[in-house]
Amino acid sequence: MTARLIATTALLAVLTTGGVGGQGTQARVPEIPFDSVPDFLKLPPGINFGEVSGVAVDSKRQVYVFSRSGSASGPAFGATAAQLLLFSTNGAFIREIGKELYGWAFAHSVRIDRNDQIWAIDKGSDMVIRMTPAGRVVWVFGRRQESADGAEPWEHTTPPAAPVDGRFRQPTDIAWDSQGNSYITDGYVNARVAKYDKNGDWVKSWGEPGTGPGQFHLPHAIVIDKDDNVYVGDRTNQRVQVFDPNGTYLREWKITVPPDWTTRAVNGPTPKTGDMQGVGAPNSLCITPGPNQVIFLGESTWPGRIFKVALDGTVLGVIGTSGRNLKQFSGAHALACPSENELYVAETSNWRVQKLLLHPVGGSQ
Repeated sequence: MTARLIATTALLAVLTTGGVGGQGTQARVPEIPFDSVPDFLKLPPGINFGEVSGVAVDSKRQVYVFSRSGSASGPAFGATAAQLLLFSTNGAFIREIGKELYGWAFAHSVRIDRNDQIWAIDKGSDMVIRMTPAGRVVWVFGRRQESADGAEPWEHTTPPAAPVDGRFRQPTDIAWDSQGNSYITDGYVNARVAKYDKNGDWVKSWGEPGTGPGQFHLPHAIVIDKDDNVYVGDRTNQRVQVFDPNGTYLREWKITVPPDWTTRAVNGPTPKTGDMQGVGAPNSLCITPGPNQVIFLGESTWPGRIFKVALDGTVLGVIGTSGRNLKQFSGAHALACPSENELYVAETSNWRVQKLLLHPVGGSQ
């Protein structure tokens, strides 16, 4: 029996005790069969993606890609790296949105709300920008540092300086509840969730650096279910925390499914066998439409897998492994899941978006 087969058999038979959703012992975790559509997105001649940090799908099944590309100015350590591109439901290139927008600096994520409004989160400019489907800016949140004032990178001090209402320091993601309130994960420095009402007015924030309940060590992704429970991907703490709309801590869950130790990291060293660093760390989250919702969670550069998870944290299946080829992943930085069996994966390490078609086992879904 090959090492890879042994590792795969171990993965399918693994028992995770008390590690997933606090549910106690979890039965075997199946691998979900799937296809990756080759060359789905068709870029025009002379245009390439950079690190792809965001992907979203609107009600027409058009695909939005937020890429760290289009860099034409600035030194290597601070070049502009943000380009928002739109593709048709068949993957044909339509247009670039917000070309050379003032808020573009370093792309982090893009989301589409229920009214097909476009929301772009830019880590470099510390801004969240709302645009109409036509690409016209209507709201801006936060403010970029001015070059006239000698803009410079934020210092990651311990502890960080106190956050300021209505301002961000390297925000990461956004989601909305049923009342139209916005929740922004903020982020690499502030370690909190910021809430705005449906009119765009500041409401509150919660969270601080740490490892305890309601604390964060890089809130990197956020989704909200149909009952307005708020799921925050606390990446470096390798957990998902769940809150009510007021920021009250409800519970948390972790994914502790061991990886296939024979796979290699695309970027950087591969951890030693038995090292669980990065396992289940929520680099990206998406939640399917109702009524029976599930969450997809993407790990980072290694192990690089994607998990299908019930809302209580029970792992329903695992998708893919680390690598550079189709059906492999590295840096699954954003996910879009317009249905339970259609998934878009934006990869920072592999500079691409994969469209996945999942095949339900036994045809039960």
